[in-house]
Order: sequence, then structure tokens, then C-alpha cells
Amino acid sequence: MRLANKVALITGAGSGIGRESALLFAQAGAQVVVCDLNVVGGEETVSLVEQAGGQAVFVQADVSKAADVEAAIAKAEQAYGKLNVLFNNAGIFHADDGSVLETEEAVWDLTININLKGVFWGCKYGIPALQRAGGGSIINTASFVALVGAATSQVAYTASKGGVLAMTREIAVEFARQNIRANALCPGPVETPLLAELLSDPARRQRRLVHIPPGRFAKASDIAQAALFLASDESGYINGATFTVDGGITAAYVTPE
Repeated sequence: MRLANKVALITGAGSGIGRESALLFAQAGAQVVVCDLNVVGGEETVSLVEQAGGQAVFVQADVSKAADVEAAIAKAEQAYGKLNVLFNNAGIFHADDGSVLETEEAVWDLTININLKGVFWGCKYGIPALQRAGGGSIINTASFVALVGAATSQVAYTASKGGVLAMTREIAVEFARQNIRANALCPGPVETPLLAELLSDPARRQRRLVHIPPGRFAKASDIAQAALFLASDESGYINGATFTVDGGITAAYVTPE
């Protein structure tokens, strides 16, 4: 099995990409620590993993808070004795995140604190655990908007994901000789309830779809499969990569007419 004898902690695992990744990682043999602020969603993910024959535990955490993340890492080691895979996946997209001229400071701060500082805390407290385990894989969720301008203004989100990309590269270089890899997973828009709500306006939805060569948004399972590859030893020489899973958006980015 691709993740046999590995322990993986996934933030934001109560729904969406995080949940799909938890299910997939467990199916591949990993013991999974499901980390989320939403207790109901997190415990439901654990239940789904167990129903499928996998092993998982839940830990509640607000990734913007250092103490919560430190406790989550400790829970992983207490529950399963080690940590081999750290998937910093938790993130938000605020409905009021727009142009730099309009976005309020509170929206900026909340987005940066969760999307960027949350990854910082994950790495700060997760890397020592990976070192104790003899190495491992870090996967940080960035976004295709860290590479190209977004079709719809979302300045805080875009800035936060650009920061994740830069931080991942630095971490990858610093810890490479300690058998720790770090890669940035850059999805295109993913079909989730949050995206459906944000793009409830058909015109706004179409403005996004026009940029996607296959003509559809990604499914959470599409991104989870990429995360599984980065978590596994199959990607052992992939480090510091911008791992883009966007259906070709960044290869064919055009301005809508």
C-alpha cells in the first residue's frame, strides 16, 4: 500500500479536499489525524474512514492559533507514535474578499491568518515531528492564483496563496538534507459547496469556467489524488515543486471577451 506504516495529519479534513484526502490516505494504508475547526465535520470524516476499514482520530484546531496547531501535532504523535506526512490544507475564501480598493482590513487579516499563518504554524510545529520520525513529506495547499492573476478580484486570498508558495520553497531547501520534502499543491477552482455559494451568480461562474480548458471545475477527489502522490514515496525526488492541478488553466490563461 502506498502509505503503509505512515501517519498523516490533514488540516481542513472535515470537508472538501481535506476529507477526500483523509479517505484516500487511509485507503492507501495511512493512519490519519483529521484536523478541523468544525467538530461535526471532522468527526464525520473519522466515521467515514472507519466505515471504510481505515484508522483515524479527530483533533479540533483553529490553524490560525499556534497552541491549537502545536496540540494537534502532539495528538498525532500520542495517537500513533510519529508523524510522516503533514498536509497543511485548511483555508478560507471570504465572500467579501475583492479588489485591493474594497477589501476591509478584517477580511485581509482573517484570510492571511488562516491561509498563510496556518501553514506557518503547521510547519513550525510539524517539522520537528517529521525530524523525530526520520523525515517525511509536507504538502502545503496554495492555488493557481499564486501563479496567475485571478479572473475575479480576491486580493487577500491571492496574496495568502502566493505567500504559501514562497514559504514552501524556502522550507524545501532548508530541510532537504534532513529527508524532509515540501511541495506546494496548486489546485484550480474546485467544485465544493463553498465555491457553489461564491459563484451562485451564473455570469460570475461562467467567467471562471471560460478559463478552464476541460470546461469543468476540479472535483475534490482530483486534488486528493495529487496529494496522495506527493505524500507517497513515489514522489521521493520531488521537492520545492509548484505542483499544479488546474486542468490546464495556467497553460492557457486568456482574458475573457
